Amino acid sequence: MKKSTIALIDDHKIVREGLRQLIEKLGNYSITHEFENGQIFLDTLPFAKEKPDLFILDYSMPLLSGIEVLQQLEQRQDEEYKVLLLTQHLEEDIIESAYQYGARGFLHKNCSAAELKFCLDNILSFGYSNVTEILKRIRNYKTREENKPQNIRLSDRELHFLTLVCDERELTYEQIAEEMNVSVKSVDVYRNALFEKFQIKSKVGLVLFSFRNKLTAPFC
Repeated sequence: MKKSTIALIDDHKIVREGLRQLIEKLGNYSITHEFENGQIFLDTLPFAKEKPDLFILDYSMPLLSGIEVLQQLEQRQDEEYKVLLLTQHLEEDIIESAYQYGARGFLHKNCSAAELKFCLDNILSFGYSNVTEILKRIRNYKTREENKPQNIRLSDRELHFLTLVCDERELTYEQIAEEMNVSVKSVDVYRNALFEKFQIKSKVGLVLFSFRNKLTAPFC
């Protein structure tokens, strides 16, 4: 069975070595690349050889923070990068920004080996981890002045699509198409329309947009 490949982006060598030893003991994983900061990582893109399946990115680094690395990755159209953000900070602002810019999951640096394995497995198998947790965080998050709901106009189909995206069942786009009784191509049209109108770049970005503007349950 082919091992899932992982890249580590952290400015502390001892942390990278510890992660390497731990991850390679956890299961069918192989650490194929290491970068001592986000700028060096970005300078290597795109990968000359096979791209790793997943990237573990430290939040606090010199030159560029983990969030700034995610922002630059979101601007690239050539590849998709599955990134797990590793951080000592679990403030809602940081988590929200991480997902806004395409992170697939986040973990506190004090997590257990079992929690790390769970997160890796979920991102590699399903594309995301921690989605249920971030939904709970956002629902309980006090709306800031700059995030007051806007006057958003959506078609009935777009709103139905957005409601299903925010469903706690964490439906895939194929499952959303079945729920809406339309083709997957039609769902792609709804998604791309929202992406274009509101400058959104990811599925979790849609969830954040919806909750920030109180467009779906539990706000209406």
